[in-house]
Amino acid sequence: MPSTCCTPPTFTSFISTAKDEEGWQMKAPSEVRAIEGYPAVLPCSFTHPHHTHPASMHVSWTLGHGRAATLLFRCSSLNNSHQCQSKSSQDPRYRLEGNHRNHDISLRINSVTLGDSGRYYCHVELPGHGHTSFENTLGTRLRVEAPPQILSLSAKGNEELGFKAVCHVQGSPLPDLQWISSNGVLDGDTAFTLSEDSTGQYRTSSQLLEVQPGGHYICTASNSMGKDQATLYLLHPSPETPSTNTSNSIILLLLAVALGTKLILALGLGAWAIKRIFNVRANNTEH
Repeated sequence: MPSTCCTPPTFTSFISTAKDEEGWQMKAPSEVRAIEGYPAVLPCSFTHPHHTHPASMHVSWTLGHGRAATLLFRCSSLNNSHQCQSKSSQDPRYRLEGNHRNHDISLRINSVTLGDSGRYYCHVELPGHGHTSFENTLGTRLRVEAPPQILSLSAKGNEELGFKAVCHVQGSPLPDLQWISSNGVLDGDTAFTLSEDSTGQYRTSSQLLEVQPGGHYICTASNSMGKDQATLYLLHPSPETPSTNTSNSIILLLLAVALGTKLILALGLGAWAIKRIFNVRANNTEH
C-alpha cells in the first residue's frame, strides 16, 4: 500500500467559482482525480464581504448535498486561534490541508479507496456577522482510479444443464473484460456484462456460457491503469460413488448373508449331534 506521507498524486480540473450578490466567493475544482491508496487533496478557498478579519470560523465538508449529505469533517477556530480544532470522534482520515486564516479550507483524505468516489462540498461559517455562511453549491467530484483487480473466478452448473464461468472484477475506470481459451479469444456473444455497481461504477461481472470440462479459461480485465487476469481450470467430474443408502443396504445384505450362513451351520451341527446321540443309544440297547 502506498505511503500516505508522500505528495498525493492528484489531478485537478479547471477551477469553478461560486459567488453571490453580497460578495461571497468560493473557488474549487469541478473534479479531482486520485489514485487508490494515496492521499487526495480537495482544494477550496473563499473570500467574504466583511472588512474585518473573522475572529471565529467553522469549517465543514460533506459528501453529497442537502438532506442526503453525509458530514465527513468539521472543525472550529475560535478567538483568533491559528488552529482549527475538530472533535475527538473525528475520522483521522480527514484533516484540513489549507490554512483557514488565509481563507484556504482545502481537505485532505488519506488512503483513498474506490468507495470514496463522489461529490464533495466545502462550507464555511463566520459567527458574529450578518450573512454568516457560504457553501460551494457546485461541489467537487472526487474520481478515485485503480487498476483492475479480479475478485473471483468460478464455474457454476452441472453435466445435465451445462457449465458456465463467472468472473467478478473491480477497477476504475470500469475495466473491460475478455475471455480467452486454448482456442484463442472467444466470441464476444458468449461473454457479456452482468451488472455494474450503481454507486461507484467500479465493479462489473461477466459470464461465459457452455464451458467444457477438461478445458481452461482465462478472464482478463484491463483499463488505463493496468491489467489483471486469472485462469479457471474446469476438471472432469469424478465418477459417481454409491450413495450412503446404497452402501448401507449392501452392508446389511452382507451381514444378513453372514448371519444366515452361521445359522445354517449351527442347525447342521445340531442335527448331526442329535443323530449321533440316537445312534449311540441304539447301539447300547442292542447290546
